[in-house]
Amino acid sequence: MSRQLHRRAGCRAIAGSAAAALLAAAVACSSSGNSAAAPNSGGHVTISVDCAPPASSPQQHKEWNEDVALFEKANPNITVDSIYTSPCEVPATFTAMLRAGTEPSVFYTYFTDRNQVLDAGQAADITPYVNTRTVPMLHDIVPSAMAAVTAGSTIYGLPTSNYTQGLIINRKLFLQAGLNPDSPPTTWARVEADAKAITRLGHGIYGYGDYSAGNNGGWHFSSELDAMGGHMINSAGTSASFDTPQAAQILQALHTMRFVDHSMSPTQQLQWGALQKQMAAGKLGMYIAAPDDIYNVIVPQDGGNIGDYGMGPLPSATGTPAGSLSGGNDYMFAKRDTPAQIEAGIKWVVFESLTPGQGVYFNFARQKADGFPVGFPEPQLFDGATQATYTRLMDASATVNPSYYSAFSNARETPMGEPADAQAVYKTLDPVMLSVLTDPNANISQLLSAASSQVNQILANSGG
Repeated sequence: MSRQLHRRAGCRAIAGSAAAALLAAAVACSSSGNSAAAPNSGGHVTISVDCAPPASSPQQHKEWNEDVALFEKANPNITVDSIYTSPCEVPATFTAMLRAGTEPSVFYTYFTDRNQVLDAGQAADITPYVNTRTVPMLHDIVPSAMAAVTAGSTIYGLPTSNYTQGLIINRKLFLQAGLNPDSPPTTWARVEADAKAITRLGHGIYGYGDYSAGNNGGWHFSSELDAMGGHMINSAGTSASFDTPQAAQILQALHTMRFVDHSMSPTQQLQWGALQKQMAAGKLGMYIAAPDDIYNVIVPQDGGNIGDYGMGPLPSATGTPAGSLSGGNDYMFAKRDTPAQIEAGIKWVVFESLTPGQGVYFNFARQKADGFPVGFPEPQLFDGATQATYTRLMDASATVNPSYYSAFSNARETPMGEPADAQAVYKTLDPVMLSVLTDPNANISQLLSAASSQVNQILANSGG
């Protein structure tokens, strides 16, 4: 699913007139449109960059503008023309931008956008410009993140975030239920047991929650299946592969919690946003998500107490997740960019988004001073020496207790990406999740078989 990371509002699909309005706003907020002119005879180059936080997010806006000023002072031959947008990407406007060829010189995308951008012919090949001199942390960027911006051996972008999902828990409710919040459940059997204990607290509190609408049900199911060692689509991308015992085990666990244990709410057909509100209100014990649900939504938007939450890995059969649905964001470079603009754009992305200790993601001291929480285990972008530097700097400014998230961090879940035709696949699985959570007589085997046939047709129609 579409996400924006690190203190920027979560991005969800917006359609119709709202999308058109956002597209107009994106153009209007830029001080000089695309600014794609070639460098002048004096060697000066201007790059336009989107996903700059607008004035409606004053602290992030301030930080971005501070960084632009620092960067331009250090690089007087480069001007950064900021395009202030929130959310950073809306699917309908993004598609329109690609069709028109009006993308900025450096433009924000989700990992799952790569094929769409390449099909539109709007991405520059930046392979000749990417090396350990221009991107010093290149070999420390996790391979799955670099793979998301690479097609064959050609590099088209630089990743700026990477995420996996885990189990968000309400530590306060765990304590009230006599459970140990420092040991979140790691198996579906433990999830069921802990959910029952939390539900016994009463007062409208339920132990576990999940989605079943808005493509979010299929999204969660996909991640839950990855953790069990399964896959939604076969490795060739040609057929569904989720009609399996692992998938049935997940759905049976949800059905049991809903209709036997009654540890899930009778109100279902939930989609993104509902579970965050329940968690913030102290009415939900557990659900799966990435860490940014806490610092982007539960606390700042829904009024939760940041000290009440923690995370463990995705539940699995063994207690060790085989993987997790994963995703992230990146910056790509417009096809029409000059070599000088590509070089300048890479320099900006490295400065702003890839260097621990500075920029929008990793200036932890500034984040703390500006009142943002520091210490969440995300973005999961680095290995090696860069990760060690990142951890050291983050821990020095941490405002949340790292131990609350250590069970999740230590699991080091393998990122599995998203399935082919992800949104269509997720939409097909929504009714499966809904049936399991609303029909006491749901036939799980039949549901999986029917959904598998539908996904096979989707893949056949798309050439999978």
